Amino acid sequence: MNLPSPPSRWFCFRAALELPSWLRLGVATLLLFLPLWNTGGLFGESTRPAGIPDGFVDLKKVVPEIQIDLKYVTAENFTGEPVDGYTANRCWITRQAALKLALVQAELRPYSLGLKVFDAYRPQSAVDHFVRWTMEPNQVAQQQTYHPGLLKTELIEKGYISDRSGHSRGSTVDLTIVDHADLHQGAPRELDMGTPFDFFGPQSAGAYPGLSVQQRSNRLLLKTIMERHGFKGYSKEWWHFRLENERYPETFFNFPTGGTALPQRSKQD
Repeated sequence: MNLPSPPSRWFCFRAALELPSWLRLGVATLLLFLPLWNTGGLFGESTRPAGIPDGFVDLKKVVPEIQIDLKYVTAENFTGEPVDGYTANRCWITRQAALKLALVQAELRPYSLGLKVFDAYRPQSAVDHFVRWTMEPNQVAQQQTYHPGLLKTELIEKGYISDRSGHSRGSTVDLTIVDHADLHQGAPRELDMGTPFDFFGPQSAGAYPGLSVQQRSNRLLLKTIMERHGFKGYSKEWWHFRLENERYPETFFNFPTGGTALPQRSKQD
């Protein structure tokens, strides 16, 4: 007798999202705090360097399972060089946003899925670096990889680069989903989202029509679970999410990721 095939984890995940919110939150919270019980400080604040403001935490200390791949610490980004302000390979974010991401991670865990973060808090000095970079001559290799259809000078006009960034307020994150059951060179493989992180072009828009069915499903999965936990996406970048009730809505911080405070920049500056 042939038994029916078990439902795919994608189907199971969609079914789980339909559970009552109180039950889903309770299960996610339990899954979150059990692995953190013996981490030596839930928020990682005991190891926070001087100059990191109160309310910011090291995301890896809060949720060790989250994959961290900070692109701007290295030259593996659209500028082709390490970015100003990224003086340490530590992913800072507000405590509220970190706890929300922990709940997202907890919901993904039973399906062998998880989060991978490319950027969170971004110093204002890094934002200034991006603006200066747009005024420099085009780099052919970087343009082919990150913005093949646009010149540097068009990136500000098109809304991909600005002199202000929500990342500098500490509750915005760039991320994707990885599959822990599908390893590539020992690391969980990223789900296919249709474009890489920081690809500047219409293909990165969440609703871009030229995606495959699987790519659309992957983007929808990321968008759905992030929105369920209080984040709002950015229509031009599938990877970009801001916590709606962010802690510092009026302040653009400018401390390096390795510590030592620089002057803050208020919304009115």
